[in-house]
Amino acid sequence: MAGPAKTSPHALTGIALLVAAVACFAVLDTTTKFISLSVPVLMALWFRYAFQAVATTVAVLPVRGWGLLRTAHPKFQCLRGMLLLSASVFAFFSLKYMPVGEFTAIVMITPLVITLLASLTLGERVSLLRWALVVGGFAGTLIIIRPGGDAFDWTMLLPLGLVASHAWFQILTSRLAKTEDPVTMHFYTGWVGTLIASLALPFAWAWLDSWTLWAGLALMGLMGTVGHFMMILAYARAPVSALTPFLYAQIGFAMVGGWLAFSHVPDQWSMLGIAMIAVCGAAGAWLAVRESRVAVEPLES
Repeated sequence: MAGPAKTSPHALTGIALLVAAVACFAVLDTTTKFISLSVPVLMALWFRYAFQAVATTVAVLPVRGWGLLRTAHPKFQCLRGMLLLSASVFAFFSLKYMPVGEFTAIVMITPLVITLLASLTLGERVSLLRWALVVGGFAGTLIIIRPGGDAFDWTMLLPLGLVASHAWFQILTSRLAKTEDPVTMHFYTGWVGTLIASLALPFAWAWLDSWTLWAGLALMGLMGTVGHFMMILAYARAPVSALTPFLYAQIGFAMVGGWLAFSHVPDQWSMLGIAMIAVCGAAGAWLAVRESRVAVEPLES
């Protein structure tokens, strides 16, 4: 029988990298909200993807050579890039109208939605407890959105479009990751988003007179690029099941960012919804770890 599981130094490094990554994403979202108040959304979106694409190419292509472009599934690489771009469009418009903390909390139901999609499309068996956690996460989302309430506005539904796009993105990623190089996937994601956004750029371009807006655009690109690189490094050092609970640290970082930049503090109902999403999501991650250990134990006994 296997003894108690110990966290390896590599796993601890992976956890630290993931926490740093979600901190970068929280800064990215906070900066995006600030930028979206003054910069056309499509222009900001193009800048964010162009920065990532160019930075990735400069950093990786000299080391990996043209083999970096080698892929067995170019169509799926393009589809993956389009799904992430659509998720980014929903994110930019959501942050234009919503507080950062509440937006981040709603986005954090994505792993629960992936559980639902895995059951419906991949035929994976989902336990009653997992279904209960999915329902709890959606209930937390409804508490934040509060359809029919005085604070409700149709723009509060925008994050749900992001959740749907990102869930399909993750499902496709899990399939491609079995045969594709993750760095190649990251490369194509950046360039597909850049090329598609470039089509709309002539209609969205506006000259910015403030250097702070240019600095904000640069910070968005930097945080997105560094965050994704750190996430790749994290998943190379620790299993998904060990890292997933720490994704929810992004909610805390986002709430701090919203408070520092916009003096926004979620109300009591929003805090309840945020807590429900965080608890259900973290419990789902813990359940995944527990189920994976139960599956492995008979092989080790």
